[in-house]
Amino acid sequence: MLGNTKDLLKSTYKLSERIFALCQQAEDDIACLFKNIGEIRAYNQYKVIDAMQRERVGERFFAATSGYGYDDQGRDTLERIYARIFETEDAIVRPQIASGTHAISLCLYGLLRPGDTMLSITGRPYDTLQEVIGINGMGPGSLKEWGILYEEVELLDDGSFDTEGIKRAIIDHTPKVIAIQRSRGYQWRKSIDVSTIGSVIQFMRDLGCNAAIVVDNCYGEFTELLEPTQVGADIAAGSLIKNPGGGIAPTGGYIVGKSDMIGRIAYSLTAPGIGKEVGSYAGGYRNFYQGLFMAPHVVGEALKGAILAGRIFELLEYGVFPSSNDRRTDIIQSIRFEEADKLKAFCRGIQKAGPVDSFVVPEPWDMPGYEHQVIMAAGTFVQGASIELSADGPMRPPYIGHLQGGLTYDHVKLGLMLALKEMGI
Repeated sequence: MLGNTKDLLKSTYKLSERIFALCQQAEDDIACLFKNIGEIRAYNQYKVIDAMQRERVGERFFAATSGYGYDDQGRDTLERIYARIFETEDAIVRPQIASGTHAISLCLYGLLRPGDTMLSITGRPYDTLQEVIGINGMGPGSLKEWGILYEEVELLDDGSFDTEGIKRAIIDHTPKVIAIQRSRGYQWRKSIDVSTIGSVIQFMRDLGCNAAIVVDNCYGEFTELLEPTQVGADIAAGSLIKNPGGGIAPTGGYIVGKSDMIGRIAYSLTAPGIGKEVGSYAGGYRNFYQGLFMAPHVVGEALKGAILAGRIFELLEYGVFPSSNDRRTDIIQSIRFEEADKLKAFCRGIQKAGPVDSFVVPEPWDMPGYEHQVIMAAGTFVQGASIELSADGPMRPPYIGHLQGGLTYDHVKLGLMLALKEMGI
């Protein structure tokens, strides 16, 4: 770190020499890991550029549209670009999809019917999806209320797939949809890399299983060379205020996959017989294109920041997942704080580093769709955008905080330094 930079940070944020020394040691330890991230970033960057060029993106595609949105060139071209990048037959990319949970819900309601069974092979899904399924009760509109059955197979203790358990579940329940959650959510486990997803898909196909395989791809896009749809997944879905929006897309979600399944899902988005043919956007599509263009670079910055966080807290002897030198397949770094006050202090520090709402003090609250109170730090330009630097965690033992995002590595580093200060380090 340049002396001028250090002096600026010391005078502005009153950081201690111990914090600077800790960050410097962590950076020295992880410097060798950044080369691979750069290679993955470059590959995905060129892949995105190629897809845009092949679809002959022009200025006219950025224009606002209104009404029904018939023949909306900006919308339709953006969807073809996503299909190219993910190597799928079709795609839905819409600002009307409010979140990753919304995107995945559309998949489930489009592909499942009363009496069908959904099988999760990565154990209990993310908190918000549990309400959709009806795990916590027969809520209005849940899959359970519609008579759709749910089964799950937990991962093994080492985080790998329980292939014997999966085989039994397929034989016993004949699932219509098999769900895979790539990222860990609020679980203390490793995320599932694309190669492993491909292997378990091949295992299930070899059993004669013809269920639709749906991957929750949130937080994983562009962290590897391949995406789940390139190794056999029928459908992948995620949020545009996470990785593929590049921190620029203001809202939205995407679903990519086989054309017949995308058609059914599109009917659940709009209406039977209408599907993808309608859907205008008065804000215009420039930010969705530009965000996608920036996404590989931004994801690379977030990955570097996550590795730094992992190493810093390893040096402080906190439990972390993944470790700083583990292979990365999503942008999340989990830290086990053991005490509620430490998790709160960490989130306060991350919030203080934000370019937006840095003066706000995060407090735990009853966040919709979550079983426990959640504390969340998010000084972001786009509300709730977890590709921007943010941190959150459920207020339950062992008080695990989840750090994700960061449009620039330097911002993540500042957030970590301020978090250390708030924790009294």
